[in-house]
Amino acid sequence: MPNGKPLVSVTVCVRDGVDWVDGCLESLTAQTHRPLEIIAIDDGSSDGSKEKLLAWHQEEGEIPIRIFTQDAKGLSAGRQLALKQTQGEWVAITDIDVRPEPDWISNMILEIQPIDSQEQVVAITGRTVFEHAGDVVSRVRSVEIATKYRSRPRRTSLANGPCSMFKRESLLEIGGFNPTWYHAEDMEVSLRLIANGGTIVYAPDAVVHHVPEIESGRFLAKRRRDARAHMRIVRHFPRGKRQGP
Repeated sequence: MPNGKPLVSVTVCVRDGVDWVDGCLESLTAQTHRPLEIIAIDDGSSDGSKEKLLAWHQEEGEIPIRIFTQDAKGLSAGRQLALKQTQGEWVAITDIDVRPEPDWISNMILEIQPIDSQEQVVAITGRTVFEHAGDVVSRVRSVEIATKYRSRPRRTSLANGPCSMFKRESLLEIGGFNPTWYHAEDMEVSLRLIANGGTIVYAPDAVVHHVPEIESGRFLAKRRRDARAHMRIVRHFPRGKRQGP
């Protein structure tokens, strides 16, 4: 633990996102926090993403980068594979279409200490800024997400997938990410961490930028997927039985 700072393992998964690989990995290697390692998973890509990821593989150097591949099993299975390969005390997750600011990890590290004896901080979640390209679709998405973050309290119930960091020991204690959970794996694992007595803290200065969502078909498909995921969360975690905020 050089300079008293913990090793952070940053993980990212991709399936068919070849145009986003370099931008994401460049932003991760630009993180100011040290020590740092990067674990990337290809989830059965067929568009050249795997080959582009493998070109980044380097186990030596200031920031080790390790690439692993699997058949198309889904994001949650990819996050679980990445978790098993990590060595850090803290495990960060992001998405391939996200560009973290250089101090993203550093600003989350500032929040790992509890403020009272009631807190057991098991996750820190940052803030995602959805960029827009001047079109209606990406502007709507940008405003929608910004509004959600505006009133978010310090203690929260969701460690968002594009911008969060978990205490590795706490993740392993609950079994990590459920490979059968096809979407909303961030909410599912967050609720299990809270049920296990953990606290999730929101760090508004830990910022990542999401590439613009400019295609209406893709936008609507993701909203339908979000709706199905919401209903699955409600079925498995009824509001009346949830703990925490």
